[in-house]
Amino acid sequence: MNTYIAYFDETGDDGISTASCDHFILTSLYMPAESWQQNFNVMRKLRKELRDKYGFHVTEEMHTKHFLTDKNPYRSYKWMPEVKREIIREFTLAIAAMDLKVVNVIIDKTKFKDGNYHVLENALKYNIQRIENDSNGNWNYLIITDEGRLAPMRKTARAIRAYNPIQSKYSSEISNQPITNMIEDILEKNSTESYFIQICDFISFFVHLYFETTMQNKNLPKRVANIIDKEFVRRVMATLKKAGKLNLKANESNGYGLVIYPK
Repeated sequence: MNTYIAYFDETGDDGISTASCDHFILTSLYMPAESWQQNFNVMRKLRKELRDKYGFHVTEEMHTKHFLTDKNPYRSYKWMPEVKREIIREFTLAIAAMDLKVVNVIIDKTKFKDGNYHVLENALKYNIQRIENDSNGNWNYLIITDEGRLAPMRKTARAIRAYNPIQSKYSSEISNQPITNMIEDILEKNSTESYFIQICDFISFFVHLYFETTMQNKNLPKRVANIIDKEFVRRVMATLKKAGKLNLKANESNGYGLVIYPK
């Protein structure tokens, strides 16, 4: 059986409060283990090109929210908006050239019916379910996540190995379909040391911007709007979709496969 490697990162606050953000996004990307080096080489080549063109240090983490809101360390580069747009465009095209798939789960906090909703745990469960469905018993997978939320993620992943309730599409019947293809506990890695966690961060933040501007009809945050507009956000999403990077089967009722809960 082949093995895949899955990486996770998020955008937003996983608490139930809507004070800082009214939704939480958990993004995963997964790839065949034999594609890892090829994908790594694509990003390594891009980072060297960005260093040569714009002075963007190869070892500098790409934290997309901070990049677009002109926070340090990116402010010190003193890039003009057009340069930042070009860097984002080149990141998008590099991801589009990789052999990988992406699942995005959005937890909409405005839809909570009770105050005991477990944001992170549910987002992780729904995300793993989609990876499991995609594997269809043909490959297993190992999960690596950014530092900071390991304990609740491990607990959730262990729990759904034994009990994973799934509601039928055709009735109210619920059946137990334990996760069987996930191997090992979820592992942790600092995002500064992983291009692929940084890619999850990149996609997750653009899904956040898309959700706010297109699905919630909000304006872009002012600092972000200084660099890009709503159409730019839509082009990033459209590029990833056209390249086949988004797992559209994760939610066939959404054009980008975005999984949105609570329903």
